[in-house]
Amino acid sequence: MRIATYNIHKCVGIDRKYSPERIVKVLREIDADVVGLQEVLCDSHLHKRDHQAKFIADALGFEFAVGKNRQIKGADYGNAIISRHAILSAKNHDITVSSYEPRGCLLAEVEIMPGKTIHFADLHMGTSFFERRKQVHKLLAGHVLEAAGIAGSRIIVGDFNEWTNGVTTRTLRSRLNRVDPKIHLGTSRSFPGYMPLLHLDHIYFDSSFKLETAAIHRSRTAMVASDHLPIFADFRF
Repeated sequence: MRIATYNIHKCVGIDRKYSPERIVKVLREIDADVVGLQEVLCDSHLHKRDHQAKFIADALGFEFAVGKNRQIKGADYGNAIISRHAILSAKNHDITVSSYEPRGCLLAEVEIMPGKTIHFADLHMGTSFFERRKQVHKLLAGHVLEAAGIAGSRIIVGDFNEWTNGVTTRTLRSRLNRVDPKIHLGTSRSFPGYMPLLHLDHIYFDSSFKLETAAIHRSRTAMVASDHLPIFADFRF
């Protein structure tokens, strides 16, 4: 099973060109089974390409779920999960910290084969250290990442906005395994896409998953389609 995380920057590339089609091309190159997308705009009133989650999922023949965190000019904005496999349920959990930008964690149950499901979480954390410190405790509350019945089948992906060994990283690593950027990816940098300087995007997983390989996708299209490079990982379950 291949999973991926990708901050698509509202489908606006580093050349300032709006192109959901380029995001689709990058995702076709990766060929992941389940993908967590961040910074997704979904406007049902304009052109079909402007409901970005549906447009991307339809182009790939995938299912999708959207976690709305706020609105931008009438469009829903937040995270989205697209999946080759059936999404049995999805719920967006509010992890907003007062006075900061609204944030959420979209948690979905995905049936990867008959009778076998995983719990896939997609999130975009805040830019402030103090904000993230509170958000990680919200995430580990009983109703989100440590809810009854999901331990052992969790994969958490997203833009964590943390490039150091901060409180979010330390807390999640005490409970989950992580795709280590230097060991598994050969680099610690995925942002900005064209000349990466920081590693903001991460993948965490339970020990019931066996990590086989992981990489930062660096195609020519990926380097301009968004301000982040996508990360993917191959697992056995």
